[in-house]
Amino acid sequence: MKIVLFGYGKMGQIIEKFAQKRGHEIHLIVNSENRNLITVANLVGADVAIDFGVPQAALSNMELCLEANLPIVMGTTGWYEHLDAIKERCLSVDGSILYGSNFSIGVNIFFHINKMLAKAIQPYKAYDVQVEEIHHIHKLDAPSGTAITIAEGILNNSDVKTAWVNSLVGDGEEEIIPKANELLIESHRIEEVPGTHTVVYSSEVDQIEFKHMAHNRDGFALGSVIAAEWLFGKQGFYQVTEMFDFNR
Repeated sequence: MKIVLFGYGKMGQIIEKFAQKRGHEIHLIVNSENRNLITVANLVGADVAIDFGVPQAALSNMELCLEANLPIVMGTTGWYEHLDAIKERCLSVDGSILYGSNFSIGVNIFFHINKMLAKAIQPYKAYDVQVEEIHHIHKLDAPSGTAITIAEGILNNSDVKTAWVNSLVGDGEEEIIPKANELLIESHRIEEVPGTHTVVYSSEVDQIEFKHMAHNRDGFALGSVIAAEWLFGKQGFYQVTEMFDFNR
């Protein structure tokens, strides 16, 4: 495939490496220096786009790809308040978008087991639950999209927790004390941590921790290329979870 890359920071460069390893070609690289110059004409000849850029460019990048009839894998988060509108726009023009908070195979297995764990613990009210996420200091959004997906998996399988709240831990940050019906997502920003997510169930007698720790960004990058291969030739609006079949 000929791939357009939106964003060429650390993630974009690793995606380029895995794309080329899997026999694909980088058709065009779009970053902050040339984004304002990119038009539909520049995308002609490409097969699919992958976006791991900045949240403020996500909507315009998806709109550009829809105009160009170019499938796009959207790995950037921070725009989900517009999700319904983007879905409607995509389907109205027979476009192709695959989005997700995390494209790592390991994390998607984590998502699946997280739901199973929440369902298993749900009858046992002695356990309270919270989510912790740790990322590098360059991450722009908090909580992470991955943490939100984890939280939603818990909320959908709980009759106690009805909403999540975020507490960004750090100097000068106000401590958030969650209400009984609120699921706390605690966010930490530490040096160059690529991503660690932990679900903690605590009772007076014991504690259960379920954790995913990324050693580097390679899993995210490889997953996005596999997602582009999966999306190629399809029309529709998809979540990354639709790539996986854990119920077989």
